[in-house]
Amino acid sequence: MGRLSTHVLDIAAGRPAAGVALELHRLDGESRVLVGRAQTNADGRTDAPLMAGDAFQTGTYELTFHIGAYFARTGTAAPVPFLDIVPLRFTLSDANGHYHVPLLATPWSYSTYRGS
Repeated sequence: MGRLSTHVLDIAAGRPAAGVALELHRLDGESRVLVGRAQTNADGRTDAPLMAGDAFQTGTYELTFHIGAYFARTGTAAPVPFLDIVPLRFTLSDANGHYHVPLLATPWSYSTYRGS
């Protein structure tokens, strides 16, 4: 069975980003269907996979991270934040695959990759 997981790292501070709100949407043409919401824990991860087992479906998704609120809360954002909401769009093609989509962020930049 496939699964999708994520975590967020505050690379400016060199630590996991705790308390980052996120949403996962499945894209169906022009429609966005909410799959779920979560928040990162003290380790910067969600407490459970975003999708797993029977709930896991292949398709195109958008994972949206509310990183601006995190940096504002930690006091590391500029008065007018450069980054606010970071959307990542990706496709899950293997019904049995483990997809890990991390976000590495600073108040001014971000990157991602397919992790394991």
